[in-house]
Amino acid sequence: MLETLRTAAGTWIAKLLLLLLVLSFAVWGISGQIGNGIGGNSVVTAGATSVSPNEYRLAYDRQLGLLSQRFGQRLTREQATALGVDNLVLSQLVSGALLSEQARKLGLGLSKDRIAALTAEDPAFQGPDGRFSRQQFDYVLREVGMRPEDYLTNRAQEAVREQIIDAVAEGMKAPDAFLRALALYSGEDRTVDYLSLPRSTVGPVPAPDDAALSAWFDERKQQYAAPEYRKIAYVKLEPEDIADESAISDEQVRADYEKNKTRYTTAETRTIEQLVFPSRAAADEAAAALQGGTPFDKVVEAQGKTLADVHLGTLAKDRVPDRAVAEAAFTLGANEVSPVVDGSFGAVLVRVTAINPETVRSYEDVAPEIRKDLALGEAHRVLLDVHDSYEDARAGGETLAEAASKLKLAVVTIDAVDQTGRRPDGMVLADLPASSELLRGAFDTEVGVENQAINIGSDGYVFYEVQGITPARDRALDEVKDKVIADWTAAETDKRLSDKVAELEKRLKDGTPFDTIAGELALEKQTKRGLKRGADDADFGSAGVEAAFDVAQGGSGAFAAPTGDARILFQVTEVFEPAASSPDAVLEAERRNHSTGLVNDMLDQLVARLEGEYPVRVDQAAMARALAF
Repeated sequence: MLETLRTAAGTWIAKLLLLLLVLSFAVWGISGQIGNGIGGNSVVTAGATSVSPNEYRLAYDRQLGLLSQRFGQRLTREQATALGVDNLVLSQLVSGALLSEQARKLGLGLSKDRIAALTAEDPAFQGPDGRFSRQQFDYVLREVGMRPEDYLTNRAQEAVREQIIDAVAEGMKAPDAFLRALALYSGEDRTVDYLSLPRSTVGPVPAPDDAALSAWFDERKQQYAAPEYRKIAYVKLEPEDIADESAISDEQVRADYEKNKTRYTTAETRTIEQLVFPSRAAADEAAAALQGGTPFDKVVEAQGKTLADVHLGTLAKDRVPDRAVAEAAFTLGANEVSPVVDGSFGAVLVRVTAINPETVRSYEDVAPEIRKDLALGEAHRVLLDVHDSYEDARAGGETLAEAASKLKLAVVTIDAVDQTGRRPDGMVLADLPASSELLRGAFDTEVGVENQAINIGSDGYVFYEVQGITPARDRALDEVKDKVIADWTAAETDKRLSDKVAELEKRLKDGTPFDTIAGELALEKQTKRGLKRGADDADFGSAGVEAAFDVAQGGSGAFAAPTGDARILFQVTEVFEPAASSPDAVLEAERRNHSTGLVNDMLDQLVARLEGEYPVRVDQAAMARALAF
């Protein structure tokens, strides 16, 4: 991570951004301790151009703010040093000083009107209306400890540097010839024949003799060492651990049942159909037809609808959207049709096709649930009292077991567990409460020490102590012989498979047909078509694709399968270039990246040339003084 950040920060993209030392002050803020009292020496001089300690500190804080924003937290000075911020800022200021010196030699400058315009355009100095605010300007500069004349001088200096940068970089883009070559390169696809050789290709490996096994084990003894184990006793305190159902009387259970009887009641539901008519007259005509013996289904069909169209659902009364329909539906018997109802959406006929009566769970059926819930509620209420009683008992000299026993809490003892939660037999303890915190705490304490309780969620605790420590040690071969044999066999199998594949690859390169090798191995040759450079193929993986594009047509190679333990032997049989190699085939974002790379190279060369023309001096003591405030 550090190396990546240092590399990225060293590009001209970063340099260009960080040359503008006074922009975006309001993002993270800059130390209010910066002023004119840092010291009079220059941190950097390039010819007749110098960089003051104040400017170095401003640039340092600016870079620190940008990185803090990237990480989501304010970085400390130690973290900044680890990231190389001090050296990065120095490099940027040297580059800026060289450009300023070149501008001075060329006689470049900026009018006062242009400086004023650039200042007015700075978002940091704009008010709520989006226009320049002198009050905001004074406030921002006061916060960063900079005088207005210093800001204007620096802003003019940066604008002059930009003139040089623009003269070098303006309009520069990747040449069409380069982009065409890139289109050919990235658009190529290949056909690859391959064999997947599993471990079974080399057959079963004979067991090692004692001498070979002992030598192999001695070279890897640390790999089989026994870790430190600790004996841990803990007490878990959650509402479930102290809930006492026997303390809840029948009267309490009965009273709760009567109070919350609706909770155990399932309301009556009915399966309802509603047929809406365009007018009351049409509804009355349909009702008359029903009275005359016409089935409801036929009335629905006459309206150009199906039974699915009129199905409202199986609903409780309070869930029916239309109150008039609800009242009508819940007065009907099964398969009865209502008179015409004036519903919210017009005249309606309602039919009920099924009735599910209201059901009430009996007291006897729900009493155990109620008793448990009441006990848990009481446990929640007294949990902190139990916690305090345990702590008081320990403070009074009682042991963990004595304090737990007094409060009727269970003590759980783990005879041996390592820092990863494994027992000596290799099994993982899956039921440890707050396992990560408990193990971390247990391996940070000593035997017999009373430790601070660990919180479990919002209403639970774990009290624990270490009762014994078994130090880490080297195991003898006899203790882990079965595992050592298994590991040796796997490693030897992999070695033999690699050797086998290397032999086959040599035969391919010497001219043996791929089909001949496949036949000798009794393996099915497979073909991968349309393989693209940079793909993450399911069978090859990204490493396998890279290997396939590292050889010419007819070339061969081998790589580890992306999953499992097989090795892949391959041969490139066809190479297809794209039909068109226009620069437009390269994505716009990629074209911009390559153009930026050319600009970066050109600007790096410019700075290197200027370093040869103008002597550069760095005062490390002045740097240290600048960062001491």
